[in-house]
Amino acid sequence: MKNTNVESVEPKTINLLSQVTTATIATQLYKKGLKKCYLTGVKPLHTSTPSFVAPAYTLRNIPMRDDLGDMSILANPEYPQRYAVEKTPIGHCLVNDTGGNLIAGTMGDILIERLRVRGVTAAITDGAVRDSGDIETIDFPVYCGSRAAPASVAELYAVEVQVPVGCGGVAIFPGDIIAGDKDGVIVIPRNLAEEIAEDAPEQERYERYVLSRVQAGDSITGLYPSTEESRKRYQDWEG
Repeated sequence: MKNTNVESVEPKTINLLSQVTTATIATQLYKKGLKKCYLTGVKPLHTSTPSFVAPAYTLRNIPMRDDLGDMSILANPEYPQRYAVEKTPIGHCLVNDTGGNLIAGTMGDILIERLRVRGVTAAITDGAVRDSGDIETIDFPVYCGSRAAPASVAELYAVEVQVPVGCGGVAIFPGDIIAGDKDGVIVIPRNLAEEIAEDAPEQERYERYVLSRVQAGDSITGLYPSTEESRKRYQDWEG
């Protein structure tokens, strides 16, 4: 059930990625040929949900079958859902793969509060969450596919942690970098994190220059995308 190895990520990498948007990250990934890194249907729980960047700690569910268990399985500390809540490392994001099941809530306010208190950075799922109104009062990033009243065991059986999962139609491996903001959630393969972190801030600086020129009345032609001439003007603007 468990592969608990957790690969560390340089704080500098997380800090740099935290300064850019998921849209910028998506562009950087696209330039490298990665087109399937954005999680379909996974959105901030509410309008004030904080942005985040963190390594992934994964949890995989399969559909519940009547003979697999009932509410009593939640009392077992080794049950993968409970295990994940207690073992997701500080500074990581719990990635909860439900296969897109939106009928039952994968987690409620108590489990989310436990993650927050333990120092976990965020929780994401392509499924639903329950107690959503109460979760909205918790200062903790939660990104999900929907809201639902039934408990997870009505539909889902947790089977493994720290294995490759598919969440929102995207392959996610333990240790991949997850970023979330108002546009949704995107995955950066672990081996590309440092490179993306170095390149993305420069893209945003150039786009701020472009916006300043558009606000001044310039056409986007020859400016966005950049040209050799526009890059020269940008370098002068940057000083």
